[in-house]
Amino acid sequence: MTDTSEPAAPQTPPRQQGALPFQDRINEITTLEPWLWLGAGWRDMRAAPVLSVGYGLLFVATAYAVTVGLYQLDHAYMIWPMTAGFLLIAPVFCVAFYEISRRLETGEPLGFTALASAWCGDARCVLGAGLALVFFMILWIRVAALIYAINFPYTGLSIQEMTVKTFFTPEGITVLAVGSSIGAVLAFAAFLCSALSLQAMIGQNMGFLGGVMLSAMAVMRNFRPMMLWAAIIVVVTAAGLAAAFVGLAVTMPLIGHASWHAYKSLVREPEAVAAA
Repeated sequence: MTDTSEPAAPQTPPRQQGALPFQDRINEITTLEPWLWLGAGWRDMRAAPVLSVGYGLLFVATAYAVTVGLYQLDHAYMIWPMTAGFLLIAPVFCVAFYEISRRLETGEPLGFTALASAWCGDARCVLGAGLALVFFMILWIRVAALIYAINFPYTGLSIQEMTVKTFFTPEGITVLAVGSSIGAVLAFAAFLCSALSLQAMIGQNMGFLGGVMLSAMAVMRNFRPMMLWAAIIVVVTAAGLAAAFVGLAVTMPLIGHASWHAYKSLVREPEAVAAA
């Protein structure tokens, strides 16, 4: 008996998923992209100058309050470690800038009260990210204090004496070398966790663990561009700190808005992944 049925249509192979979490949702970029993010951040800051700079002034006030407090407690030697530690926890305070950029993108109304939604939308996730970054900062502060105690035992130095001893004595060079090495490791770990995680929590209502995994995957898949982006963040933020902290009113909004555009450039929406 002759089989007259039509041959079965070939099966379409299922779309290959990434072997690692979120691998299929990460775009690959070039080292040109971080400069474009910086330009986009500047445009957002100009589009909402009162909100951006107004919120940025909170960073200035906080920096002065911490500095004065350390002087009053006779812990002036901790000003530099605390300043460096600020870079570790800054992403969680940039949540408001992410929300401003998101609202500019979607055309939603802006206002100081509207920014509260960035903190309250999923407060547990934001709190979790904040606690993780605070852990890195506390670890760094304890390490810095230990390095200081080992190299300058039984010595209470003013900020002027600390500057001289740090840059012009063998003990100071040791402090710089060891502290910089340990700080670089902690900074890299914090950057892995926070480069895109908070933006993903706001943009896609992603949980804390998912946001951290997404952020780490984006950094590792785009290592050179993201290391350039990390360097830009450090240089721009350091410029704001060097300008007697006042520059933070501009540099923090600039980096915050640019970080939102970094997220939009690197991460594909779930709908786009499903349609691919």
